[in-house]
Amino acid sequence: MNDSYSSRSMRWAGFAFALGATMIWSGNFIVARGLNEVIQPATLALLRWMVACLALLPLAGMATWKEIRVIRGNIGYLMSTAFLGVTVFNTLIYVAAHSSTALNLSLIATSTPIFIIIFARIFLGEPITMVRIGGLMLAVSGVLLLVTRADLAILLNLSFALGDIWMVLAAMIFGGYSILIRMKPPQISQSAFLMSTFLLGLVMLLPWSVLEISTHGFPELTIDIVVSVLYIGLGASLVAFFLWNRAIAIVGPSTAGLIYYTLPLFSGLGAFLILGEPVGWVHALSGLMIFGGIITATRR
Repeated sequence: MNDSYSSRSMRWAGFAFALGATMIWSGNFIVARGLNEVIQPATLALLRWMVACLALLPLAGMATWKEIRVIRGNIGYLMSTAFLGVTVFNTLIYVAAHSSTALNLSLIATSTPIFIIIFARIFLGEPITMVRIGGLMLAVSGVLLLVTRADLAILLNLSFALGDIWMVLAAMIFGGYSILIRMKPPQISQSAFLMSTFLLGLVMLLPWSVLEISTHGFPELTIDIVVSVLYIGLGASLVAFFLWNRAIAIVGPSTAGLIYYTLPLFSGLGAFLILGEPVGWVHALSGLMIFGGIITATRR
């Protein structure tokens, strides 16, 4: 009885962690679109991960040093995880925002859970049941309803740019990162794992950002840029990655990936609260469809 209650509590905690990470990440797309004309992608990513590393260092520096032998023994795994999740994934989102529309970014982002489920099947052997497929399709339909505002003409008249290809690649990379998180060696603590991957990812990002700065120059740090960098450095990096990694450890990458479908809902809520964009029946119906699909697909 107690074991069953504890298992249910942990599962709900995993859902909450994945939901919290997705909620924070929804603001990352707003920042990417808002700063695409004033700061280059790799430069923005460099500032983001510098803030994240500096904030995490007092909290995880000692634990990382104590586990340095374990980290050295798993350096190949950590470098692969850091390259996908830190160096490349979010930088590609910022690259995509330079030549893609907000609608296309939102649509393509919803392919991430599909890649996670496929990769989890290939590399982890997780089953793909008909119930999970049904829930997945219901959630996808809710997302399509939300981003097209129930207007089929919007979907039919979509045009695609180079940024859309970058966004598809980013979605695939995040799927791969989520699978690698499931393979984390148990002897590496969560704090040491975050510190080592953040630092390794930052180091691998340096050549890209240095080349970019030498070509385009360093941006003028206005109040808007500073606030945005602090948000993505502390929130979308430090807090969100911690929550996402914990969620995957508890409920697995496929289930956490399904909860990622709530991202457009939170983006819409942010647009309503910050930009005053209207909310109507389409938002309510799509929200019910997305949450209904998640509940259906994650039922045991």
